[in-house]
Amino acid sequence: MKPGLRSLTVGFLAAFLVATAGTGYATYRLTIGTITDLVDRRIENVSALVAADGAQDGAPVLLARIDALAGRRDTGDIGFQLTDAAGRRLGGNVTLTRRFAPGYSDVRRLDRIQGLTAGRAFTRRVGDGLTLTTIAETEPFDGYGGVRLRIYLFGYGLILVVVLGGLIVFGRTIARRFAATRRTVEAIIAGDMQRRVPVTGAQDEFDSQAQAFNRMLDRIAELMAGLRNVSNDVAHDLRTPLARLRSRLTTIAAGAAPETAVAIDQAIGECDSLLAMVAAMLRIAEIETGRRTAGFAATDLTMLIGEIGETLAPVAEESGHHLVVDAARPAWIVGDARLIEQALINGVENALRHTPAGSRIVMGIAIVGDRAVVRIADDGPGIPAEQRALALRRFGRLEASRQRPGHGLGLPLIAAIMRLHGGELHLADGEPGLVLGLAFPRDADDQKRTVASRP
Repeated sequence: MKPGLRSLTVGFLAAFLVATAGTGYATYRLTIGTITDLVDRRIENVSALVAADGAQDGAPVLLARIDALAGRRDTGDIGFQLTDAAGRRLGGNVTLTRRFAPGYSDVRRLDRIQGLTAGRAFTRRVGDGLTLTTIAETEPFDGYGGVRLRIYLFGYGLILVVVLGGLIVFGRTIARRFAATRRTVEAIIAGDMQRRVPVTGAQDEFDSQAQAFNRMLDRIAELMAGLRNVSNDVAHDLRTPLARLRSRLTTIAAGAAPETAVAIDQAIGECDSLLAMVAAMLRIAEIETGRRTAGFAATDLTMLIGEIGETLAPVAEESGHHLVVDAARPAWIVGDARLIEQALINGVENALRHTPAGSRIVMGIAIVGDRAVVRIADDGPGIPAEQRALALRRFGRLEASRQRPGHGLGLPLIAAIMRLHGGELHLADGEPGLVLGLAFPRDADDQKRTVASRP
């Protein structure tokens, strides 16, 4: 699965935090290590000034040298202690509370050396059983280690704050531009082909992307308008001559012989079918322009389904079908009640037309999140999954239905009405049969009432 913007941002921030924290810690340890090395070399050199390697100078001479070095400006901050073989202190300018092992050792506040918070000690044998311990501080003043730590925390913490702030600003900018693009796409899906992605005028990459996207939409709208105009013009041009032809045939049938009148009536039926197809094409074109939104109002789907059930129950009974309405609680949406009614009637008529006598058709409502879903289910032969896209296409007719009356515009008309309402039309397997799912966005007040009624 490809990572999204949020996961990429979180991943980058986590990597940056680890890298920054690691760099800060490494810098801190490197600084401490460098200071420790410098102090170790210094106290080793000063220790050699007191007693050279292999010399047997004796305690009085060594103490005199310690006094001299303690009085000099460049070595006055160095501490010395000379002890005998039994560990007794013989002299020096510091008094140690513990014995240090030969070599280098850390000196801490617990060693209670006045004026020294942290330091290093170098201990070595200087002949005649004597031991010399040389001490120097690693902090220029008391508590400098804490100050150094705060400096690093502040410095690297400020970097983290700046980067985090930059990521937040960048993320919000990206999210805002993506949201604008998403709203444009949703509006176009709903039928508003004039909506475009906003351009801020900053002439940045986002504006360039928005302009390219808008040019693509302009071209698509131009092509769709061309196709729509052709189909609309053809439909308009066909309607008048077809109406005239039907009228002429009706006149001829009135004075024709009985056997001729039957053929003319069949021709009139074909004219009626063509006129119905033209009317459906013009209806779809009208809906897809999005001009019907002015009639939107709060509509109860449950009430609509009940009315449609009462209206179509005799029709279903006459064709040998059983129509059942299963909708109890109100389900409010915002839309054009007459268009929604037409979509639901088309759905039921589609089931009546394509299922054999004795089939059961159920109309029901389900609340799924922020959607009110009307389901029209039958137990007929259904539509194979690979042919459902064809059924939703204009004039798309399956081989099994080509011998039945119809023109392949019923489901596309429902789909156009659903797009106008910001909803979706789904075809699913009823096992057996077909399930038509009409998912409408719920009215916000209805959602609040539903939440408030929950225990």
